[in-house]
Amino acid sequence: MYLADCAAPRGTAAPLSVASIERRLSGLRWAYRHRGLALARDGGQIADILAAIRRAHGAPPDSKAPLSAQDLLAMVATLPYDLRGLRDRALLLLGFAAGTRRSQIVGLDCAPNDTTGQAGWIEIEPRGALLVLKDKTGWREVEVGRGSNDRSCPVRALESWLSYAKIDTGPVFRRVSRDGRRPLAARLSDKHVARLIKRTVLASGIRSDLPEAERLRLYSGHSLRGDLAGSTEDGARRLGHAATGMAGEGRSDERYRVNRTKASGL
Repeated sequence: MYLADCAAPRGTAAPLSVASIERRLSGLRWAYRHRGLALARDGGQIADILAAIRRAHGAPPDSKAPLSAQDLLAMVATLPYDLRGLRDRALLLLGFAAGTRRSQIVGLDCAPNDTTGQAGWIEIEPRGALLVLKDKTGWREVEVGRGSNDRSCPVRALESWLSYAKIDTGPVFRRVSRDGRRPLAARLSDKHVARLIKRTVLASGIRSDLPEAERLRLYSGHSLRGDLAGSTEDGARRLGHAATGMAGEGRSDERYRVNRTKASGL
């Protein structure tokens, strides 16, 4: 009765989407489980009512096309080698290799506690870069190994951006002054990531068989994560689709044992 009322409430309340209803059900299952009770959703009345809600109220997902490594290299090739180009090249390559959300990549700082509200920080090491990211369940580490060459290496691109911009504290990815000569203190907005992807997709000619409006609809910030998320179970864990260990739990001598950057094609 509760789920049905969420989908078609009485009175003036607005109906909830299917995704919102499923999140509420997940919260109820969690509460039941922690009280030693069972709430099965895969059979019986709950499964039946969920199926009915999906039929009546479900909308097809607005899925985004994943980017491949070849797509990404074509996109970064359209960027200039000025300060903005160095920043955007590092942002795209690192975001793809780490499989981060756009809010996470722009929320990175150079070190822990550099700013309030940080989404994580970066530690550059000889064999790669370690990203410590804040997720809903805590902190997790993501290893980004060095790439096959300087053109495709996300760590080298990051080092170039930080070096030329003379950034060693605070936000990693920042706005650049209007004349393009110096970085500002302000952190980039996550909307910049989506705009950058759309702009470079058009400039590089990806899916040029489609109308421009369709290409703009197909690609967004999530496109950086899609190909990696679907490729392996390990990739799904790195993207936060499954539980991972807390930051600091991994042994440093086991880091970069598998170079997933090279394996992805970078």
